[in-house]
Amino acid sequence: MQGNEGLECNKFTVSSALAASAALPCLRFGKEIHGYIVRSGLDSDTVVWSALSDMYGKCGSIDEARYIFDRMLDRDVVTWTAMIGRYFEEGRRKEGFELFSELLRSGIRPNDFTFAAVLNACSSQASEDVGKQIHGYMMRTGSDPFSFAASALVHMYSKCGNVEIAKRVFKGLPQPDLVSWTSLIAGYAQNGQPEKALHYFELLLESGTRPDHVTFVGVLSACTHAGLVDKGLEYFHSITEKHGLKYTANHYACVIDLLSRSGCFQEAEDIIDSMPMKPDRFLWASLLGGCRIFGNIKLAKRAAAALFEIEPENAATYVTLANVYASAGMWHEVATIRKAMDDRGVVKKPGSSWMKVKRQIHVFLVGDESHPRSKEIYDFLEELSKRMKEEGFVPKTDYVLHDVEEEQKEQNLSYHSEKLAIAFGIIATPTGTPIKVFKNLRTCGDCHTAIKFISKIVAREITVRDSNRFHCFKDGICSCGDFW
Repeated sequence: MQGNEGLECNKFTVSSALAASAALPCLRFGKEIHGYIVRSGLDSDTVVWSALSDMYGKCGSIDEARYIFDRMLDRDVVTWTAMIGRYFEEGRRKEGFELFSELLRSGIRPNDFTFAAVLNACSSQASEDVGKQIHGYMMRTGSDPFSFAASALVHMYSKCGNVEIAKRVFKGLPQPDLVSWTSLIAGYAQNGQPEKALHYFELLLESGTRPDHVTFVGVLSACTHAGLVDKGLEYFHSITEKHGLKYTANHYACVIDLLSRSGCFQEAEDIIDSMPMKPDRFLWASLLGGCRIFGNIKLAKRAAAALFEIEPENAATYVTLANVYASAGMWHEVATIRKAMDDRGVVKKPGSSWMKVKRQIHVFLVGDESHPRSKEIYDFLEELSKRMKEEGFVPKTDYVLHDVEEEQKEQNLSYHSEKLAIAFGIIATPTGTPIKVFKNLRTCGDCHTAIKFISKIVAREITVRDSNRFHCFKDGICSCGDFW
């Protein structure tokens, strides 16, 4: 790090070298520069410390980045925001939220980039309570309504299932940007209000704002959730013909989802066979999901074969194909799928559901008995099951893959993770309190029907966010209209 003529590097030189190491990224070179900085006494300079922290963060050594960050004497909001953002990028959200809390206590005011980073993390985690606190802070400190942080608020509330607050924030924006419009459209689509999603898309067009490819993903999703095949195809064709955009893989996946969930398999195959690009895993998974609904065994085999080539380790493909066979009573084929999973070491991802009660997260697995109030939960479910049958509920035992007696199938269905979570929510909260449950997988048809009955029997509003969308149950009706 020293020239032939004895000229030593200064803080600007080493900062530039660290930036180059971060850009490559090359941790080894960055560490060598760090060693030189310590030896040359440049480690007292704020600019150098900031560059060091940035280098370690971009090279994936987040703990080293935090070590440097903690020893910086003069940390401005840019430095804080960068460190907070690194935690979120690495999926270490708890530490990101904790550091954000430290920032607030430090007296340094967050900027729009800080708010946007934290709100986006709230979106991915559906942490609406944290998002609301940030919203309150932004209002108290006079946040700029023109800023992209305000748009991040719309996105956060939409992703957390509170689309009505998202709309209120949206209406308070002097000039909504495309991100805000798209977030609101996608929010309505995911929350079972496709008509409003399409209404706001038409308002977007009237406003003169030009939609992009992400906007159309929300629009096509809205059509899918409502079963609007003709309208969806009209929007799909308009992407290129009217708006001059190029189709993306996501657009094709959405339109295949729309067609297959409506049983339009020939039209779906025609589009797949004419695509200018190779179908991706999302498209094939959408097709396989539609085949599961309608029992299209032939096309399910085609979709599964393609998925086995793309991601042979994904258990969801095996399970969905086995579901198709099980629904048709093809137990030999189900056994063959299970053997293939065992031979290839593929393990099914366990279904888990969670909910927050009094600021504590409660997690449930299928058949889980580890919760402190497990006996109460199971006793309540047993009593609830009796009341549901009196109301006319019939368990959909075709969702159980095992070739066992009907009574055993009903018992297996009774203890799915979302049912356990909902039962806990009912006994752990005051009468009439809305319940919100999150699930890592798509909810099955039996649970969906059961929760409709439960919502009516206990007179509760129950929201379930699965891996696909929000389901809002009230008085025995789901917001998705039984089309998901």
